[in-house]
Amino acid sequence: MVLAAVAVAQFAVALDLSVVNVALPAMRTALGFAPLDLSWVVHAYALTLGGFLLLGGRASDLYGRRRLFALGLAVFGLFSLAGGLAQAPWQLIAARAGQGLGAAAATPATLALLTTTFTEGPQRVRALGVWSGVNAVGGAVGVLAGGLLTEYAGWRWVMLINLPIVAVALALVAAGAPADARPARRERLDVLGAVLATGGAGLLVLGVVRTDAQGWGSAATWAMLVAATALLAAFAYAESRAPAPLLRLGLLRSRWVAGANVLVFFSTAGQFAAFYFVSLYLQQVLGMGAAATGAAFLPFCASLVAGSLVATRVTAARTPRAALVPGALLAAAGLAWFAFISPDGGFLTDVLGPCVITGVGVGLVIAPIVAAATTGVAAREAGMASGLMNSSRQLGGCIGLAALATLAAHRTGTATDPAALNDGYALGLAVAAALFLIAAVVAIGVLPRRRTGTPAPRPAAPAQNRLEGTPS
Repeated sequence: MVLAAVAVAQFAVALDLSVVNVALPAMRTALGFAPLDLSWVVHAYALTLGGFLLLGGRASDLYGRRRLFALGLAVFGLFSLAGGLAQAPWQLIAARAGQGLGAAAATPATLALLTTTFTEGPQRVRALGVWSGVNAVGGAVGVLAGGLLTEYAGWRWVMLINLPIVAVALALVAAGAPADARPARRERLDVLGAVLATGGAGLLVLGVVRTDAQGWGSAATWAMLVAATALLAAFAYAESRAPAPLLRLGLLRSRWVAGANVLVFFSTAGQFAAFYFVSLYLQQVLGMGAAATGAAFLPFCASLVAGSLVATRVTAARTPRAALVPGALLAAAGLAWFAFISPDGGFLTDVLGPCVITGVGVGLVIAPIVAAATTGVAAREAGMASGLMNSSRQLGGCIGLAALATLAAHRTGTATDPAALNDGYALGLAVAAALFLIAAVVAIGVLPRRRTGTPAPRPAAPAQNRLEGTPS
């Protein structure tokens, strides 16, 4: 019941990362968006999700995984309803920001629920494989669902479709998830760390996603990126001094945790960018409609599920590294094949083959990456590790997509003909392949060959120090 609830909820969260993309033109027409404001329908969700993930992860450790899971889902569903009923651009943007806030509370709690419900070993690997599979399939199905709903039901159903999904997840968690145990001692939430982490991550995401309008060389972009760097550096210093930190820096001493977070950053950067470029290639170069573009991602979904199933078996029998290395290499090969797209090509000649290869490779990566990022992590820090991994995923996706989109636009220039657009998309796909190669190098060079390298445990404080709140 816990696994079903978590899978359904994570599917909805992942779906909303991509479901609105195909519906953007219809939203612009219906609500009267200005051209530069339309992108905020996507950015508002990414900004609040990326900015609050660490806070959501730690809050689930302190206040209860089930409680944060249910609260996050309720907020997500409420703002989905608000978005479906929006009558003005600002209302839809505010609703998308609210969805991101709810997802930032629910997503780390989903992983924390799994890691505390299932013991470390094959059982947990299978559960995390299901979570990873629905997470990736949700993003891919979002493109299909967005196209079909926009074309046949209307753009509002892109938001309203979340309501029955959230209702099912809440019913499952109420029926099957155990009540949160009362902690032996209630630690205070690290308010300073929360402010610094949320501000730093939020400014980083904001600075990157606004490069579509301001460019990477603008003073505004650099000001936001420098401010984000300063806040994140201050966050690292504050966490080294905090008695109950939002992110215990000792967690990163584990090669599993550190390596998995670097790997997920680069692989998600390549994956998000690939979704973006292939979708644009199908519509703007091959001339396919919204529904047909969504349907074209079905082979990717099927191969991704197949890769996830194989990865789950491999990881349960050996280690996450055994699936991550070949998976990253296979995804790199598929995207390199994608880079040979042609303006005179078609789905069967230019898309189907690389789609299957890339899907299997991505499936081999996403299924074991969560197991790697939580290997050896104590139950009391499961939410912390989950929030960190999801933050790395979200930041990687935002930064990778923005950087590669800028690179492709620079190659295309001011031309709008299919041949010029094709050249830009091909370059972006080639760089996405290189990002997966970097992920493979990280998996080979950083991840241990055996299930060792667990994070150094936090030493127990003497009674007097615990009462005074000072580190031992």
